[in-house]
Amino acid sequence: MANEIFNNNSILYSCEYKKKFSNEVVVAEHSLTYVVSGKLQMQIGEQAFLYEAGDICLVKRNELVRAIKFPDENGFPFKSINVFLSQNALISYATQKHILKQERYSGNPNINLSKNKFIKAYFDSLLPYYSEPERLSPSMADLKVTEAIELLLESNHDLETFLFDLSEPFKIDIEKYMTKNFIYNIPLKEFARLTGRSLSTFKRDFKALFHSTPEKWLKGKRLDEARYLIVEKRQKPTDIYIQVGFENYSHFSFAFKQRFGFNASKAL
Repeated sequence: MANEIFNNNSILYSCEYKKKFSNEVVVAEHSLTYVVSGKLQMQIGEQAFLYEAGDICLVKRNELVRAIKFPDENGFPFKSINVFLSQNALISYATQKHILKQERYSGNPNINLSKNKFIKAYFDSLLPYYSEPERLSPSMADLKVTEAIELLLESNHDLETFLFDLSEPFKIDIEKYMTKNFIYNIPLKEFARLTGRSLSTFKRDFKALFHSTPEKWLKGKRLDEARYLIVEKRQKPTDIYIQVGFENYSHFSFAFKQRFGFNASKAL
């Protein structure tokens, strides 16, 4: 059966009938996610999280995320609802409520809200639109986004800094950031932005630090990590090539043999 996805920019309904690896993404807006059925495995930076049916999480914008969606063991598909809290919606809300500019948020980028009965009830109110997505008009979606913001602030006033830190990434340590996030297969321009640089400045600073281009360094770092997982951790090449940042197995296999002189499949 085909996958079904309904998206009106603010609210995304997702349905997957097979295990699915997502592409790495930079979360553009704060994302509030409810797992309706199945399981969601997420990696954010170096942290791994597992959410099951009924679980709810809030992920901060400008975070690198990799996800795997699993149908449940009874054959029911993975289903989720994502509500995106856009900067425009947050600015509008802050203006109406006279919320002052917030300091830069430095806490946990992923918050588990599964035990909040009011936010659970909020998602229950969105479930009927799964079967009738055409009834979720743009004006209704805007109202539901505002409701989500209100509920989050009511549930925890400390979330004000989380939600209303609308600042852009500032210049940070490239070595620390890239060593932590090299497995994420995103465009260089996104690595540049997330380290607070233009693409040209990022390349210049990177070469001065690593004495290599970002492309060459990333490829070598990912292959070294793959070799470690295969040889030392005895993991199958077909299980880890996406995990270390390669898009397809044939490219990974060719690059691995070129670097180490033997096939990845023979390394076990």
